[in-house]
Amino acid sequence: MLDVIRSLVIPGTSKIVLLSLDGLGGLPRPETGRSELETARLPNLSALAAEAACGLIRHVAPGITPGSGPGHLGLFGYDPLAYQVGRGVLEALGIEFDLRGGDVAARGNFCTVDAQGRITDRRAGRIPTEVCVKLTDRLRSIRLPGVEVLVEPVQEHRFVLVLRGAGLSGRLSETDPQALGTPPLPVRALEPAAAHTAELVNAFVEEARKRLTDAAPANMVLLRGFDRLPELPRFPDVYGLRAAAIAAYPMYRGLAKLVGMDVIKTGKTYAEEIATLREHWQAYDFFFVHYKDTDKAGEDGKFDAKVEALERFDGFVPAVRDLGPDVLVVSGDHATPSILAAHGWQPVPVLLWSRYCGADPVTAFTERACAAGTLGTLPAHHLMPLVLANALRLTKFGA
Repeated sequence: MLDVIRSLVIPGTSKIVLLSLDGLGGLPRPETGRSELETARLPNLSALAAEAACGLIRHVAPGITPGSGPGHLGLFGYDPLAYQVGRGVLEALGIEFDLRGGDVAARGNFCTVDAQGRITDRRAGRIPTEVCVKLTDRLRSIRLPGVEVLVEPVQEHRFVLVLRGAGLSGRLSETDPQALGTPPLPVRALEPAAAHTAELVNAFVEEARKRLTDAAPANMVLLRGFDRLPELPRFPDVYGLRAAAIAAYPMYRGLAKLVGMDVIKTGKTYAEEIATLREHWQAYDFFFVHYKDTDKAGEDGKFDAKVEALERFDGFVPAVRDLGPDVLVVSGDHATPSILAAHGWQPVPVLLWSRYCGADPVTAFTERACAAGTLGTLPAHHLMPLVLANALRLTKFGA
């Protein structure tokens, strides 16, 4: 599909903005029967939906819960089943780590375990980043035979583990059981060639446990998303766009960098992200702007906090519209229903606004309202061709 799109792309001067709300979708609160989107007061998104074509997007397949990596790859037009990237690679690139061919990277969480070694908090209470920095210093002293061990802090409870050496494989299972009340899992080799790497990682985890015994609440580690650096088609080359990414969280910067977008330095707040968008408006054709607060509240199981995060986002919509984009897209990388306190498999609302979108009867940006939109329910990686068409960036297919 990407080769077909590449062959149809034509030059243009139109401006495209993709606003991605991490963990956008939700589920109804049992007490009210309304989801977070249906509960929130979203006058600006509702007004935009009334002028846009709306629908739902599914990121992987029915019933399959996407991670943030596959979810955003879908938004960028890459079939996440064809282009699979481990979370560790994205985290490493996001902090501008010098990841090299053959390195194996993993996303790490500091977590809390009880006296029996059972997980009581998968994120160690979201420790401050400065605490994470001190704890990664402890892990840097770990030595493993035949490989270099590299540990770098990311943000809050997150860190990156990189193993560097010959003959390593990223085909490893994760230590995170994604549940409380159970101990971390041992790493398993998913192919025979990964057996030695699995032994090394298990040895790292055991050494980390010893060094963190007195560091409660961050007294253990969880590792997931093992992978080596892949090669993906470059977003600017496929779509003929000068593309920029604006994201406060490192992983999303890493994903954008992996597909060839320019990653623009920005601040830690969404207000600063929007200011960065305004500052660089003339330099690019396409902007990916990431919003994290919705996912954070959903994963913590805080329904009201997610509602508040949605309402805060709504307040920034006029500032984006005032810039005059030719195409404006609002969607997300996956659902994070507060009642699940985790990623969900549910499709996510999407709206696509342009002069040529053919507005539909939808007047609210919610799951149920968008389900009746003219876009229907489409695979996420089919969104970018629609975006390009509305930007008048595609010629016709065939004679």
